[in-house]
Amino acid sequence: MVGKLILVVDDDRSVVDVAKAALEAEGFQVESASSGTEALDKFRLFKPSLIVLDIMLPGLDGLEVCRRIRAESDTPIIMLTAKGEDVDKIVGLELGADDYVTKPFNPRELVARVKAVLRRYEKGLEPARVVRLGDLVIDPASREVTLKGNRLELRRKEFDLLLTLARHKNIVLTREQLLNLVWGYDFYGTTRTVDVHVARLREKLAGSNVVIETVHGVGYRLVVEK
Repeated sequence: MVGKLILVVDDDRSVVDVAKAALEAEGFQVESASSGTEALDKFRLFKPSLIVLDIMLPGLDGLEVCRRIRAESDTPIIMLTAKGEDVDKIVGLELGADDYVTKPFNPRELVARVKAVLRRYEKGLEPARVVRLGDLVIDPASREVTLKGNRLELRRKEFDLLLTLARHKNIVLTREQLLNLVWGYDFYGTTRTVDVHVARLREKLAGSNVVIETVHGVGYRLVVEK
């Protein structure tokens, strides 16, 4: 991970300075931005390995920046949220953020989160065999999914969740297991994150023979109907 470029976005210079010092001490390169518009410009210019993104920004807020980045890239994003702002955390995760850190934060925690998210992201890039289930074809190498021959547009965590369920076909996975397998053991989000992503996947799988069943009081399983 040494040498990877991290983009830190926050309009509070002291926050940027703390994050920059901690990350550079671990061998990362750091660029910074203080507004949503500048963040998008620098994202496209520098193509960072990961973005640390504050929600409260002048102009475009962090949630909108996250949405726009997700429309064109799966670059990992860690949101910076105010203490106790659970709604912002949930919305950020639903938009495709990979993790969040609550301000004020411990610099060591930020570095640990950055490393953990990068590890999960890089592991997801490793080639793996194509999964074929009924009408569904999942290609982990290209991260493409087709349903009845038509390509599905999935967000990164939607893809990861679908692939996890497909690899455990007919097996009931608890929400906690899915949270750990898809978001990681060091992720502090709630199981509602899983429910939201399952609901979105169900909409996109509608009309096919691939079904995500709810096992009440336990979790979910993916089945192929005959």
